[in-house]
Amino acid sequence: MFNLPKTKIDLEQLENITIRLAKISVLGNIYLLNGELGAGKTTFSRFLINSIFDNNIINRPDSIKSPSFPIMINYSLKNFEIFHYDLYRLNNQNELQELNIIENLKENITLVEWPHMIINELKKENYFFINLEILDLNERIIEIKYIQNKEYNNEL
Repeated sequence: MFNLPKTKIDLEQLENITIRLAKISVLGNIYLLNGELGAGKTTFSRFLINSIFDNNIINRPDSIKSPSFPIMINYSLKNFEIFHYDLYRLNNQNELQELNIIENLKENITLVEWPHMIINELKKENYFFINLEILDLNERIIEIKYIQNKEYNNEL
């Protein structure tokens, strides 16, 4: 699948990476986005969502914002949806269960910012783990690992 070792990137390179990922995206893909505040999780999501819309020859959404306050924003395409979650504000597993994330995984594409709370629920799922680190105002370090049916990822 798609793996990328730790790589220094700028904004244009980040967009190019998401374009490549969008080309191989299929229903059931899960993208877990890890990194501190301001590392680029929402920017990555925005680029990926727009690229998936482009690949499906559908007009891009007018706005793709961080789902920090609504916790989930969904984007409808022809035959599926993209679910974009931000779990930063969740306090416990009960709140996670109320979101029904697991129920939506198979027939859609899912992006999860701040995935720490959900990682244990994905023991039987394949997913992309994207880690972003801030270098400076214009550059980041990105690492992408495709995890196949793996138990808890100790890197979180």
